[in-house]
Amino acid sequence: MKKLSILSALCGVAFAGAASAANITVYYSPTCPHCHNAREFISSTLIYEYPQLKVTEVNVFEDANRPTFEAALKKCEYESGGVPVLVIGEKCFQGYADFMQGELREAIEVDLSDADKATAAENKKALEENAEDFKSSHSDRTSAISEFTAASEETAKKK
Repeated sequence: MKKLSILSALCGVAFAGAASAANITVYYSPTCPHCHNAREFISSTLIYEYPQLKVTEVNVFEDANRPTFEAALKKCEYESGGVPVLVIGEKCFQGYADFMQGELREAIEVDLSDADKATAAENKKALEENAEDFKSSHSDRTSAISEFTAASEETAKKK
């Protein structure tokens, strides 16, 4: 029974951010080129376009994170354990290619206000005009990305 409650707690942590469309959980493998491309798009573009966006990355090669990944696969109704898996609000995406960028933005914007969408459009335009300056003046956005580690979560609960 304790194992089940730990698993439930871990899944709750992983999906807590997924309840809002302004949050992304990225399940990735460090050796996967598609994962690298997805994470690069998120870290170099989306976090700057959407100031409210929070990103949680989960390395599926860490044994402690496997139950969290398996729960995501079940939630998303994916049979395959292929990565990356991106969970944005209630939408799930498996795999990554540049043509998906519009769909990812749409999923983020589901619950955003018109003002937040307008800000994102302005930020996107500013990034296109001068990405280096925009990123430099918004360097605090890099803190929008955090790494989830089930082992750290378990240690924190024991304290």
